[in-house]
Amino acid sequence: MSETWWRGAAIYQVYLRSFADGNGDGIGDLAGLRSRLPYLSDLGVDAIWLNPWYPSPMADGGYDVADYRDIEPSFGTLAEAEKFIQEAHALGIRTIIDIVPNHGSDQQKWFIDALAAGPGSPERERFWFAEGRGDEPPSDWKSIFGGPAWTRVPDGQWYLHLFAPEQPDFNWSNPEVIAEFEDVLRFWFDRGVDGIRIDSAAVLIKDFDSVEESYTDHDAVHEIYRGWRQIADEYGERILIGEVWLPDQERFALYLRPDEMHTAFNFDFMARPWEADELRASIDMTLATHVPISAPPTWVLSNHDVPRPVSKYGRAVTSFDHAERRDGAPSDLVLGERRARAAALLAMSLPGTVYVYQGEELGLPEVDDIPDELRQDPIWTRSKQTVPGRDGCRVPLPWSGQEPPFGYSTGEPWLPQPAFWKSLTAESQATDSNSMLCLYRTALRIRRTELGDGSLRWLDSEDGVLAFARDSGLACVVNFNTHPVQLPPHDSVLLASGALEGNELPSDTAVWLRIS
Repeated sequence: MSETWWRGAAIYQVYLRSFADGNGDGIGDLAGLRSRLPYLSDLGVDAIWLNPWYPSPMADGGYDVADYRDIEPSFGTLAEAEKFIQEAHALGIRTIIDIVPNHGSDQQKWFIDALAAGPGSPERERFWFAEGRGDEPPSDWKSIFGGPAWTRVPDGQWYLHLFAPEQPDFNWSNPEVIAEFEDVLRFWFDRGVDGIRIDSAAVLIKDFDSVEESYTDHDAVHEIYRGWRQIADEYGERILIGEVWLPDQERFALYLRPDEMHTAFNFDFMARPWEADELRASIDMTLATHVPISAPPTWVLSNHDVPRPVSKYGRAVTSFDHAERRDGAPSDLVLGERRARAAALLAMSLPGTVYVYQGEELGLPEVDDIPDELRQDPIWTRSKQTVPGRDGCRVPLPWSGQEPPFGYSTGEPWLPQPAFWKSLTAESQATDSNSMLCLYRTALRIRRTELGDGSLRWLDSEDGVLAFARDSGLACVVNFNTHPVQLPPHDSVLLASGALEGNELPSDTAVWLRIS
């Protein structure tokens, strides 16, 4: 790939704990991932993005990092991680890792030292410690996971955590914090990592003078990422990817200036309902934001934090909103799969980078019936067991066989797999030309030569239809109507998400055409 490989890449997200287990303890690990690298090569992805793989008490699925320069023992060793990076490179697959800069773990040495050092110490200046208002916390800020954002320590002070109490926030006005993370970047770039995905990238800077919660998208955050970009550029062909949830597209674009991040997740597209006008508006807005600053858009249908597309698109309400999670809502999985197949062709045909979350290519639905006692997402506990949370999209993958654990492990998976997944294993789908897996393999193969980076032009179409052509002469047409529509003039059909009806495109179906 070129030095701008990331502009049109297909990036596969690995939630390591649930991908493949190599040692039989029920927890996915690097040995399991390395054994499945041929599968990812056959799928046709250009890079793998791994969720945090660092030592962690797992209070929040590894996003509570205890040591940024090592590997969680249940996942493997640092030497094994280096071997994985090398083996992936040998297959032409790059590695992107998560860096979590907003907060660490309460088991991290820095925080342990801060508790021991006491109020007013330099160790506490690395975090946000403060005196309370009598027996009340310093402010009324709420945690993103629910409940208060402050926790009291034995000496009476309180510390800030925007997420779980086990995740104390770093003080990014402290030069030690800035230097520490710049060193962490170099540590991993020195080991061959090709990219950094920046977790919760917009919330590092806090304003405690505000009466309201004020921690999102402060201007000072950009200076941090300009420093990170200089380091990435020193290494060449290394990229920074932001997790940036912002409704204001002008503010969003500031993170993508030439001296900051290379790209950022486009959550607006993922959150929109299954409606032609809504998705057209999202595509137009995304391109209008990215094209003027020469930043490649990204297209995401799912990840480890949101419901799987097959379930989401089969619900009465097909949009997604973190504030109004619909975990467990009834879903028509047949309808959902039909729409998810069409959505995959839509996302893959748009200009820019596409992300595939593990299991998306197998058409896995959300697992809504996990027993309460097995749920591990802090959203479940922090909401007082009223919001099921994100465990349903984190259930270990089914690889082969007729019953759990479906080749994922020789032991009992850390979350239970549904018995009906026997028809969704990678093994069962590999030889079925109509399977979701074969659709993804074919689409990614075509995409690598015909799509990716570039531009699009909209084609005339009736209401309820999205139709556009790419530079290569490939056109994508998606029918959101309840009735079939005529295909536009074309030379050939390259790929369809479902069976065509003569020269008509059925409802909730997408097709890739060759046009003159």
